[in-house]
Amino acid sequence: MEKIKEKMNQLRLEADNAVTRAEEAEGKNKKYDQLILEKDQEITSMTHKISVLEAELDKVDAKLAEAKASQDEGESLRSTNENLTRKIALLEEELDAAEKNVKETMEKLRQVDVKAEHFERQVQRIEQERDQWEKKFEEMQQKYKQSQAELDNMVANMESL
Repeated sequence: MEKIKEKMNQLRLEADNAVTRAEEAEGKNKKYDQLILEKDQEITSMTHKISVLEAELDKVDAKLAEAKASQDEGESLRSTNENLTRKIALLEEELDAAEKNVKETMEKLRQVDVKAEHFERQVQRIEQERDQWEKKFEEMQQKYKQSQAELDNMVANMESL
């Protein structure tokens, strides 16, 4: 009888531990889901920035082409040509800055993508762990029910004596 009580207490403790672990795994899963959402939002933001910078780059390229065409119009427009040359230099600096920004943004996007893949793998691993814990929990519940039935049967047998 004492062994049965000990076994029941042990099974209760194991079931409680399994429930606690399952709850912890679910909490971690929620955190990773939130991280994935945040990274997705960051990717969307970076993609928008890239498209804006590409449009800006197209505008800068167009302005640069216009400036170079004006420069070729002739010596009679020397003063205009000097002004346009200054504009070209500024636009080229803006272009360099925009290209640098695009490169940095692409690198950040790549890093975010790598992190997102890493988090997805972690989520999958955690979900597998959770599934294993849930399976163990169900098995322990089944064992507990069987033990309880055996105990009830034994008590009934003892009372009938």
